[in-house]
Amino acid sequence: MFMQGSIIAGEFDSSLNEFALQQVKHFETQSILNENQLNHIYDYLKRNQHQEDGQIITLYDQMPIRLSQEEINQFIDDLAKVKSMYQ
Repeated sequence: MFMQGSIIAGEFDSSLNEFALQQVKHFETQSILNENQLNHIYDYLKRNQHQEDGQIITLYDQMPIRLSQEEINQFIDDLAKVKSMYQ
């Protein structure tokens, strides 16, 4: 099932119970997230969502992407949608 959120987009495979992250903001990427990995990202962002300076994430361990506080909240909402897909 394809999921297009405000910040992320990807494909959820219910048979493998994993999410293939394909886009962050407008950047293409390819990362497979199992439920535990997605929960760790979600929990980290929830704990740090009120930081005024936002967060910086990296794609491919080398391309930094800045997320504003508003984008972090959108990212959290997107991840919550994906979390609901896990069985």
